[in-house]
Amino acid sequence: MVSNTAEEIKQIYLTAIENQLQLSIHRALDNENPQLYEILQYHMGWQDNRKKNKPRGKRIRPLLVLLSCSAAGGDWQKALPAAAAVELVHNFSLIHDDIEDNSPLRHGRATVWKKWGIPQAINAGDAMFTLAHLEVVHLADFIPLASAIKAVEILQTTCLNLTQGQYLDLEFETRNDVTIEEYWHMVEGKTAALVATSAGLGAISALCDEKTCEIYHSFGRLLGLAFQAQDDYLGIWGNSALTGKSNQSDLITGKKTLPVLYGLTNAGEFARQWIQKPIHPDRVKELIRLLEVEGGKEYTQQKASSLIEQALGNLQGAHPSGIAKDLLIKLTHDLIQRQT
Repeated sequence: MVSNTAEEIKQIYLTAIENQLQLSIHRALDNENPQLYEILQYHMGWQDNRKKNKPRGKRIRPLLVLLSCSAAGGDWQKALPAAAAVELVHNFSLIHDDIEDNSPLRHGRATVWKKWGIPQAINAGDAMFTLAHLEVVHLADFIPLASAIKAVEILQTTCLNLTQGQYLDLEFETRNDVTIEEYWHMVEGKTAALVATSAGLGAISALCDEKTCEIYHSFGRLLGLAFQAQDDYLGIWGNSALTGKSNQSDLITGKKTLPVLYGLTNAGEFARQWIQKPIHPDRVKELIRLLEVEGGKEYTQQKASSLIEQALGNLQGAHPSGIAKDLLIKLTHDLIQRQT
């Protein structure tokens, strides 16, 4: 019998994730009025208005669930409800974030609120949130009830952390005194919480002991922090043709990203020009140049790399094994080398 390669196993996981998500979203189908279901399908990247299949997202969080479960010695198929749940929570947050950020595009396509209006987008996000929690409850079909209840509690707490992080992110838009320390506290909730939970739920699904679950959770937390640092980097220096987002929008809207806060802390020419609001598109190129000259680009890259190394160091403490271990390490490195 020929063993599957690492890439083949990854594709098996991704196919299983997509099938689980399809089953979950199908619960929202009302045969007499299918439009809500179609909105959710559109957002998930499965179809556009002409009902043609669209490329799916990277599914990083659910993949992290399955890889963590397998690397910890568990049966990854038993973790599928948890994998679907974290991806649905992630997509619920994206639908609402796009409204709150007034973002017309995501991955080069119109956002849900832009196509169907804000009220229906809020409703679609609420449906996605509900489906996520219905999904995680089904862990009890595959693992002991006590472990499944713990997973439900963790996911609920994570959702609270997400809203706390989003609150801070929105509040920062009106403040000029945000510190880098406050930024990391915001990222702990807005980004790192769900990534940490993804790895942690994988370990819970593998029925790991409490210490091992904590190690996987810590690994995911550091990975989530690095992910956000890289996201902030791409928001300014990324290729908009690849990211599907303008590399001017973060500066124009005054978003307090990591490189921006670094530049403001230095109190140099970038900071002097930054406070001269509003920031018009014709000023962005010079602001980016100043931020790079003053070290913001290099600082952000180094911080992301440092967090990745810490994450991998933590992971080793859980003694992961098998091809899933190799895939986890590769996924971790890929996150700071990504261009989208």
